[in-house]
Formats: sequence, structure tokens, C-alpha cells
Amino acid sequence: MESISFLRKHRNLFLLIAVIIVVAIWKPHAAIYGLQRGSLYSLVGLPLSLTLGVVGIMNLAHGDFLSLGIYFVYLFATNLGMDPLVSIIPVFFLLFGLGVVIYKLTITRVMKSGHLNQLLLTFGISMIVLEAMNLIWTSRPRSVYVEYSSSSTTIAGVRFGTYELLYVVFAFAVLIALQLFLKKTRLGQATFAVGQNPQGAKIVGINTGFVYLFVFGISIAILGIAAGVMVPRFAIFPSVGSAFTMKSFCLVAMAGLGNLPGILVSGIVLGVGEAIVQSIPGYAGWSDIVFFGVLIAVIMIRSLRRQSL
Repeated sequence: MESISFLRKHRNLFLLIAVIIVVAIWKPHAAIYGLQRGSLYSLVGLPLSLTLGVVGIMNLAHGDFLSLGIYFVYLFATNLGMDPLVSIIPVFFLLFGLGVVIYKLTITRVMKSGHLNQLLLTFGISMIVLEAMNLIWTSRPRSVYVEYSSSSTTIAGVRFGTYELLYVVFAFAVLIALQLFLKKTRLGQATFAVGQNPQGAKIVGINTGFVYLFVFGISIAILGIAAGVMVPRFAIFPSVGSAFTMKSFCLVAMAGLGNLPGILVSGIVLGVGEAIVQSIPGYAGWSDIVFFGVLIAVIMIRSLRRQSL
């Protein structure tokens, strides 16, 4: 019975491993690059899932805060000579402070105003952040080069870049850290309680306002981790993070609100699917259809299930 319970609890993980093994046999490059890219999508999507699951805010500025974090990493690298991976630490706290300020000044005003007002507000924040980056840094692409970012290796005749494996390491590390925080700390347990039942949490004495403030701030701060890892391999320009907003929403739709392990599984599965499409000659430009096709399919399937109940 215990083995059956274990299999049911971790069935998504076993499914993920099976998918990667099958793809690795069929298209080794697609499996490797899909795992790497999907882990990056998951790393960026995890904080959005946390925000939606606990605070309930649909943050359309999610990708723009990622872009801002990337520029912060760029400034630390060019002005102070700091390694991008080391700059994760100060950028994390900078974005946390920025998230707290934005929450206090704007988000608190629309917490009870419905999703439309939230979307309009965060869209406005997105435009302000994007235009501010354009004004300060212009649209000229920039880059930060570190020698180790171009390293590669060959396994079983398949050559691939090794730096992108950091996406996998950081995605799993952030997921584990969030899970430990939610289960092992008092603030994390309070956060979980607020996400499940905010009214009940308030009745038993939990300061829901502080929990919302902290969760929104930490969700923005986690983007600083993604920014530090991305900088050595991405061109830096104001809209570099914009595409990650919709992809993160796709992951949340696929995994479900607050399902952090599901974000990682969904991100890797969709990353592998995207890599498979890109590996087909003449169809590389169709890879984004994987994400948005899955989003449409998930919404339609869930709607049909609700109608049948």
C-alpha cells in the first residue's frame, strides 16, 4: 500500500522522467535543450504561481520585472565587475524592496476590486517599467560575457552547452526552497493557510496583509535569481522578459493555481515539446504554438469537465 501511495504521489515526476527518456532516445538534442529551456521557464513561472495562488493577483508586469532584474545584473557586472551569478544576491534584495513598495503603493488598492482592475493596473505598471527601461538604457541590445557561459561537453556523441544546466539546478533549488519555506517555517505555514482560506486565516489571527506583502515581494525577488542566471546567455534589451509573462501564465494554467511542483513538470514538458518542434527542419518558428496550443486545450478541457459535473 505504501508503494502504491508513493507512486500516486509522485506520478507526475515519473511521467516527466519517462517523457525525457523517450525523447532522449528519439531526439537527444531536443531532450537536453528542452530540459534546459523548460527549467528556465519553470524558474520564471514559479513566482507567478506563488503570487496567483496566495495573493490572487494576475501580474501582467511579471516579465517586465524580469527585464528590470536583468538590467540590474548588467549594471553590477559592468560597473562593479561582479559576476552575474554573484550579483543574484544584491539583485534579489533590490527586487524584493521594489516589490514591497509597488505592493504598498498600488496593489493594495485593487485587492478587492476584481480581476479586471488588477489586470488594468498591472498592465499599466508593465508599460511604465518598460518605457522607463527604454528611456534609461534605450533599446540597444547589450550583453555580459563570462568565459564559462560558452562551455560545452559531449556525451554519447551528443554535444551540448553545459552552462544552461544551471537553469535546471536553480529551478529545482528554488522549488525545494519554496516547499521547505511553506512547510517548515511559521511564516510559510501562515502563507499556505492564507492561500487556502484567507478569511479563516484572518479569524485565527494571521496577519493576511503582511503575508500578501511578503509573498508579492518575494515573488518579484525570485525573478532576480532567474535574471542572474540568464544574463550570460541572453541579449539584454527592455522587452527581453516580456515573452516569459504569457509563458508563465500558460504554465500556471496547465499546473493549476499554487501547484509549485506542477509548474516544474509542466515547464519541462512544454520545453521539451518546444525543442522537438524546433528540431524539425522548416518548423522552428512554430514552437510558440506548443505553449499557447496547450493553454487553449487545458482551458477547453477544464470547461468541459465543469459542464459535465
